[in-house]
Amino acid sequence: MPQRALILLEGHRSNGLLYVQAAKRLGLHPITLAANPAQYDYLAAERIEAIPVDTDNFDALADVCSWLRATNDIAGITGFAGLDESLYVTVAKLCRHFDLPGPNPASIERCSDKSTQRQFLTQAGVPVPAYRLAANAMEVESAAGEIGLPLILKPAEGSGSSGVRLCRDTFELAEHTNYLLGGAYKWRSSAKILVEEFVQGPFYEVATMGTTVVAVGSADFDPPPHFVPCESMFPALLTDEENERISDVSLSCLRALGLGWGPANIEFRWTKRGPVIIEVNPRLPGWTTPRLVQLAYGVDIINEHVKLVIGDQWDLRASHSHTAAARFLVPDRDGILDRIKGTSQAAAVPGVVEVRFYVGPETSIVRKGDYRDMIGHIIATSPDRPQTEAILQRAIDQIGWSMIPVSPPGKQEGS
Repeated sequence: MPQRALILLEGHRSNGLLYVQAAKRLGLHPITLAANPAQYDYLAAERIEAIPVDTDNFDALADVCSWLRATNDIAGITGFAGLDESLYVTVAKLCRHFDLPGPNPASIERCSDKSTQRQFLTQAGVPVPAYRLAANAMEVESAAGEIGLPLILKPAEGSGSSGVRLCRDTFELAEHTNYLLGGAYKWRSSAKILVEEFVQGPFYEVATMGTTVVAVGSADFDPPPHFVPCESMFPALLTDEENERISDVSLSCLRALGLGWGPANIEFRWTKRGPVIIEVNPRLPGWTTPRLVQLAYGVDIINEHVKLVIGDQWDLRASHSHTAAARFLVPDRDGILDRIKGTSQAAAVPGVVEVRFYVGPETSIVRKGDYRDMIGHIIATSPDRPQTEAILQRAIDQIGWSMIPVSPPGKQEGS
């Protein structure tokens, strides 16, 4: 009898292992299709079957899946978008091609382009920042004149805050425009820049599944001009009225974009005019969010997503109410990571769930101004917010690392 298999496109540094473990718990055989399986260390550690394939090539993926069907009962297909949101469009198309449960490819596609997404949200009356789409420096400058400084300049397609910057004056605007259009930024397709209003206020994220709001959390970032996360917490500290308003706006986003199947992650800021949507991602949030949701609410959204993918019944009911938070570890300079200390002491603090570094000593650190600047995290949980914050701080106080400065090319240290 063929084994039931779950096909995973590519992997994920923080959540890939959780999907593999969820698949195994549900009696599935996980198989990863990736351009370079070796970059996901958990595949070898867990002895997960992995097949090298060009994941940008739909026909190649369909051929491999057809070949796998000869010896496996493929129960479902899902994957990880990473920096390339179009990969999740491919997931949706593969599900449709093989008549498996999955999202609507058209809905996923309209979300992957932030300008198209904004059009649909605006038409539905959902509040979004003022924005313009630009393809060259002249159009960027014209859009900036209409919207006004300060403003946000970012690629219309992408994730992880890659290429996103706050431009506070004309010098920063020209500098970042040149970065995006001058060859330093790697576009996967034609260059499309989103020039948008800088909306200010507390940042919140909503995790949904189907048409159910599962969790509402808050997040904070390192100081601008970049937006590197430094902390995430669930649930957010909100009144019942604020929670209801956030849920209403979130469901309006799903309706406007045709997202009624599977997970979504909605990011917004609470401004003077109320919640303003920054973006809607038609997939599960990455990094520590799934862990935090499980710790705070008792809902394993990865496990329930896998159930949905294979056509099983899910359960999104909360089993408890705690506060869970993650603090991200971000270097304040470039250099060589020399040593890391205090991890075992931090992990021993009562209430700490995980202390993890993504890199080890002797790693070269070159900050990018996006999610890649994070070198680790600490997760803590307790019955209430003040206690969780105190636990996190005690753990942070135990952690330390040192950096060896690196001289710029052509310059000797100390010269």
